[in-house]
Parts: sequence; structure tokens; C-alpha cells
Amino acid sequence: MKKIFTFLLLVAISSSTMMAQNKDTKKADGYYDRLAYTDAADEYQKLLKKNKGDRYVYERLANSYFFINDTKKAETYYKRVVKARDVKSETVYNYAQSLKTNGKYADSNEWMKKFAAMKPNDNRAMEFLKNPDYLPQLLEKKAKFSATNMTELNSKFSDFGGFMIGKDFYFASARNTTRKTYDWNDEPFLDLYKAGQVGESAIKNAKLLDGEVNTKYHEANAIVTQDGKRMYFDRNDYNDGDYEKDEEGINQINLYYAENVNGEWKDVQLAPFNSSEFSTGHPALSPDGKTLYFSSDRPGGMGMSDIYQVSILADGTFGNPTPVTGNLNTEGTDAFPYVDSNGTIYFASNGHLGLGGLDVFYAEANGNGFGKVKNMGNVVNSMDDDFAFIFDGTTQEGFVSSNRKGGKGSDDIYRVKQLEPLCEATATVVVIDANTKEPISGARVDLYDMMENKLGTLTTVSNGTTTFDTTCDVAYVSQAVMKDYESASMDVPAGNDENVRVTIELKPIEVIIVEDKIVLNPIYFDYDKHNIKPQAAFELDKVVAIMKKYPTMIVRADSHTDSRASDQYNAGLSNRRAQSTVQYIISKGIDGSRISGVGRGETSPIYNCGDGCTDEQHAKNRRSEFTITAR
Repeated sequence: MKKIFTFLLLVAISSSTMMAQNKDTKKADGYYDRLAYTDAADEYQKLLKKNKGDRYVYERLANSYFFINDTKKAETYYKRVVKARDVKSETVYNYAQSLKTNGKYADSNEWMKKFAAMKPNDNRAMEFLKNPDYLPQLLEKKAKFSATNMTELNSKFSDFGGFMIGKDFYFASARNTTRKTYDWNDEPFLDLYKAGQVGESAIKNAKLLDGEVNTKYHEANAIVTQDGKRMYFDRNDYNDGDYEKDEEGINQINLYYAENVNGEWKDVQLAPFNSSEFSTGHPALSPDGKTLYFSSDRPGGMGMSDIYQVSILADGTFGNPTPVTGNLNTEGTDAFPYVDSNGTIYFASNGHLGLGGLDVFYAEANGNGFGKVKNMGNVVNSMDDDFAFIFDGTTQEGFVSSNRKGGKGSDDIYRVKQLEPLCEATATVVVIDANTKEPISGARVDLYDMMENKLGTLTTVSNGTTTFDTTCDVAYVSQAVMKDYESASMDVPAGNDENVRVTIELKPIEVIIVEDKIVLNPIYFDYDKHNIKPQAAFELDKVVAIMKKYPTMIVRADSHTDSRASDQYNAGLSNRRAQSTVQYIISKGIDGSRISGVGRGETSPIYNCGDGCTDEQHAKNRRSEFTITAR
């Protein structure tokens, strides 16, 4: 699929200021500098066939494919240039992103580490180094949304940016084949369309928007005020027949607004904070309609494009644009903002940690700005570009645009439905050696609820961590298990839209044998129960360790009960406890012929106090003991 949407805003930054290297590349460079990347790639390929390829050609060819989202070809040609001593850091970053989009996560991480070494103060590098193993965590997260392709609306061309107002659905599309094609990707120029809701959910019958909005150039990314009277949208810098270009000959994207006059959009005006020297677009409105958000690559920003806000005054005029407050903006692309009725902002970015290409992120309102940025996770996001997320908190439904595989066209619109609240409490469990305090890689970490039901199992990565998705305001218990270590557990406190972090220290196993008895901490059972509790599992792992160390050792497990209930009942209960103990040890890889269990009932109490025992004495009588019967 070919990317059209991202660079509606970013046309200026992708153009190289490098002079053509020589006369051989002049034609290809001309296409490249005019952003006609499909044609540029064809011309650079011709040079390769003539054996005139060098690092300059390979890098521009890689960039051309990267900008039209052909990451497989981009990867091929970036690979030829990234090992050069003076390679640009952004080239390394693009190579890492191409590898990630192509599913080569381990290779992508290696090149991200090299990028981080080249630009250690870059936010993208710093975020990556904080959590280099973030990809499995994102992929394993439970999806909080469903996404369904709107096949009745989408075309074989680019369709994106849909939103509802009443029963009208506005979106941008390149389906108008009467328009000339755009050099970037050989699709027609974009127009704004309106479709209608048919029945309960179907959206059909797309038609060109009535009025004066659409021209022969690009129009896209529209948003309409709640009263339906004003529309904001972006367009090529074209007004009253004038097609403006900057000093380098690039036509920018500008932000416009129009008024609804008897059902038609007229009186198109250019917003005063535009310029022919940079792009401004992707408009969004605050819930009260008093703030306009947009994306721009204007001077003074952090990266390739940033998200800004500007006040809309009572008379419809504007204040002065400022970057949004918070950590939304990065050195990468941050674009396509949308703010829901609760003040939460959603936006697309390739500068924050994502699955590949652009991902959708969100940040909740925090004072006059926004709080922590979080990835929307699988389904909303894919390994390809995902953007233009629109969400209605009342219906818990919305739309996202994507060029993911399996779509109908180059970019398609998907209907999304929320399945679970976005509150994203997570629990990071760190496993370390109790003696050396070094992280333990490869440890098994189990997460239990407070009723001791196992909820999930993960394996620690190189820095000794695992991260579980948890339910907000719910506490858990985590248990860590590693060969040659005693198991251990830790309470995980309740989190509320935050990352709770706990550390479990594992002690190297030291098993004591006295007179053919394996000395353990007491293994107790709950009253009238025979299941193996997490605390008991810690001790049983010691038995497993000693039996693995001495492969001819044979062990008998004797299980005991307290004196409550009848002798016959206690004999049966203790036998069930013995068999549970045996099965646990067998489940850890010990041959069943080497472990046996005997239920002793209430015949051998530690405290022979009958019905007069205290609760503590009864509990200590309910135990398992281990005897070595052969070595």
C-alpha cells in the first residue's frame, strides 16, 4: 500500500537540500526534490541497472521507498548505507523503523541501540533505552478495541480521516479519478466527501462535499463544530487561483475554514497562522470549541512535525499558536490530533514507542496540558501506519485509518468499538539474585489474584523484568520461579492508570538433609483443602532441586491433617494432599517412580492436643514432610 496522508503535512521536511551529485542523477534528483518519490525510485533503479549506483543513490532510493511506505524495499537499500562511518542518524532510525514494520524486531532493536548511541539526547532514543523490550509487552497486551473495515465505504484508493456529526460522515478520499494524479504516489489528489448513516450502523452513498471547499488540489482532514456552522480542513496552499510555493519550490499544506450557508460550505478563509514556508494542518477542536489543535512543521518545533494549539476567540478570530503542554511532541512525526468529550487527546506518532510506522497514542487532560502518553495497543495499531483516530466516549465507538495489510485500498477507514476501559494499570515485576542483586533473565513469573487463581505467566527478559496488564484498583500476588533458586512471591499493590513496580529477590537454593529428612520450611494447607498454595510451591521447588541434583534419590511425601473431622475423613483428606504434593513434583520433571505420597491422617500430630488445640496448633499439624528412602 502507498502512503499519502502523512506527508500532506510534511512535504517540506522530506525534500533534501543536497545538490544533485552529478549529471547522472539529475533527472532522479529532480523527481526526488519535487517529492515525486515513485518516479524518483524508478529513475534511481535505472542508474543501478547501468552500474551507476553508489551510496548516494542507494540512500536516496531507500528514502524514496520509505516515504511511499514500501518498507521491504527501503530495508534492502538502507542496508547498503547504514554501516558507513558517517551515516546520518536519521537514516539509521529509518532503517530501524523499516525493520520493525517488516516484523524483524530483534534486528530493529539492534539498530535502535546504534541510533541511541549516535543521538543519546533524542527523546526517541531515551524512551527506547528505558524499555528496549517493549515490543513483546505491546503485542501481548489484551486488545481494548475491535476494528472492522468499512468495506461498504472504502475504495481501492486512499480513504481516511472519517468522523460523524449527526448522521453525516465526513472523510477524505482519492477516489475522484477526474483529478490529476499526485506525483508522490500516483493516486488522484484528495477531496472531501460526505456519506450518510443508513439504518443503525451502515455508512454509504459517499458524495463530493457540496460548496467551495474542494479544488483540483488536496483537501483533507476536516472537522466540524458541534453546531455544524463551521468546518476546519487542510488544503494545498491554494486560494483564489494562486498556487503558492516556498523558496525551494515546495507547495505547503495550509489550514482553512469555511462556513455552512444553507447546507453548502462557502466563504473559505485561510487561517492567519499559516505560511508558504511551512505546513499547517490536521485540525481538531476541544470539547468546548474554544481551542483548535493542529499539526505543523513550523520553525522552533521539536521534530518533523509537532502538535500545536490556538485559542478561538468569541468573534471567531484566533490567538497565537503554542505547542501543546506535555510530552506529546517528539523528534519524529506527531500529527492527526483529536480531543474527545472528556478532554483526552489522541494522536498519531512514530516518535513514541510503537508497533511500526505511525501508531495511535493517547494522553488524558492534565491541567492546561496533557499527562502521560500511552500506546493504544494492538488492533487499533498494527505494524503499518495507523492514524486519524476519532472516538465518541458516549457510544464508545469511533474510527481509525490505516494502511494495514488486508485492507481494500491504500488507506482504509476502520470502525472501532471499545471493549474495555482504557485505564492501563500495569505491574512490572523485577526478579533479582538476593545475594548479588543482579537481574535474573529467564525466570518464570506467575501472576495470581487474591484468591490464588493464576492469571498469567511471563518470562523475564535481559534486565530481569516482566510487565503484566492489570485491572485498575485491583491488587495481585506475583511469584517468581527459577532453576537453582528458591521460589519467592511478592504482593502487587493496586494501580490506577499507572505502572506499579515490585522486586522479587530469589535466594540460591540451599537444601539441608538431616537423618534422611529434607529440611524445609513448613508446608501447610488451608483447613479442609488439598491444593498447593504459592507459599508451598516455594518449598516443593527445593525438593525438586535436590532430586534433580541426585538423579537416583527416591523420596516419600507424608501428609498430615489436624484432629478435626473423623479419622476416616482425615485419612482421605491427607491422601489427597499427599497426591497433590506428588503431582506437583512430577509436573516439574521428576519421574513418578522416584516420588510417592502417603496420607497419615491425624495419626502423627506435632501437637497432640486433640480438640483442645489452638488454631495455630491445628495449622501446624496440617503439613507435609519428606523422607529420603533411597539414594
